[in-house]
Amino acid sequence: MKILVLNAGSSSLKFKLFESQKLKLIASGLIERIGEEKSNAKVDIFNSSKAKRIEQKIKIKDHRQAIDLMSKILVDSKYLKSLSELSAIGHRVVHGGELFKEPVLIKENVINAIKELTPLAPLHNPVNLTGIELAIEQAPNIPQIAVFDTAFHQTIPVAAYLYALPYKLYEKNKIRRYGFHGSSHSFVAKQAARHLDKNLEDINIISLHLGAGASVAAIRAGKSIDTSMGMTPLEGLIMGTRSGDLDPAIVFYLNRELGLSTAEIDELLNKQSGLKGITGNNDMRAIIEMAQHGEQRSKIAIEMFTYRVKKYIASYMAALGHTDIIIFTGGIGENSALIRELSSKGLEELGITLDQDKNLNINNGITEIQSNNSKIKILVIPTNEELEIATQTLQIITK
Repeated sequence: MKILVLNAGSSSLKFKLFESQKLKLIASGLIERIGEEKSNAKVDIFNSSKAKRIEQKIKIKDHRQAIDLMSKILVDSKYLKSLSELSAIGHRVVHGGELFKEPVLIKENVINAIKELTPLAPLHNPVNLTGIELAIEQAPNIPQIAVFDTAFHQTIPVAAYLYALPYKLYEKNKIRRYGFHGSSHSFVAKQAARHLDKNLEDINIISLHLGAGASVAAIRAGKSIDTSMGMTPLEGLIMGTRSGDLDPAIVFYLNRELGLSTAEIDELLNKQSGLKGITGNNDMRAIIEMAQHGEQRSKIAIEMFTYRVKKYIASYMAALGHTDIIIFTGGIGENSALIRELSSKGLEELGITLDQDKNLNINNGITEIQSNNSKIKILVIPTNEELEIATQTLQIITK
């Protein structure tokens, strides 16, 4: 049994190949800068001894050519004769709206529904759909499974997902909170329960996915009850280039006083704001380095970022009523001891106390970083969204 996971981005194709029902990773690749003059392809092929890295720099004009290149590399690796040998292909789809509460076998009605949801995710769903359609062309007889970022958050209660807008905008246009990073939050929650030898149904978790995109989820008994991202991934925490929460009247001000069009405001809030807007750089590693050299705006950006994280932790503790575990995951959450420290600092009265030595000594697996007297466990857990997609794909095809 072999399962391929595809994650098609606007100018990228990320993929992982898993083998057997134990979902052993045998290949992992990323093709970037699709459509540009020089595209990058990096693929790691794993065997019993070590990984073999394959790198190519060639012009890849579109996603069709990218999937052709992926297929060739996987076939040349001898792990796959062709895509038709696969047991299934799992696809990441960003927005499932209210239509999809779990993974689904892709049929014509599913494809049509993903198209209809495009207004809710105009930058993501069309390219996700491109990946699906090309994979169906390459492997027409192989089950294709859609796993939606939003599905995990479909358990959020109405009081948490509705906005205080005229109700008809929800009824007719489905304007509401959907949430994202569902595969990541779901994966790390299950990992935490397994690590602590607890039933997922018996614990409450605050999951912090901190990366270029960042979100928080309040998880009660394995179900999401609230999350920081909203109808789109723009709401919530400060991110690499996204503003996160802001006064909505700022949008009117930008239009009225500065003459910015709706397209220009969209570009500003999604691609020119966040850490990049404050410092000119969207990479937290570089920002921390600049702050350590005394650069003032980098210091401010770090303080703003971690202050927003702390506000969400405290508010979700109130939403949950009782919190057992806080999880740091994502590129920043897993790798930045400073961000974890500052995001926890001052929360001691809430039962959250970090151990500095543990925080500075993270291993490759799950690490507990709370002090001995902390009432709440604090875990650093590497996320694996592709493995979660593969797991959900396997569940569908073995039903």
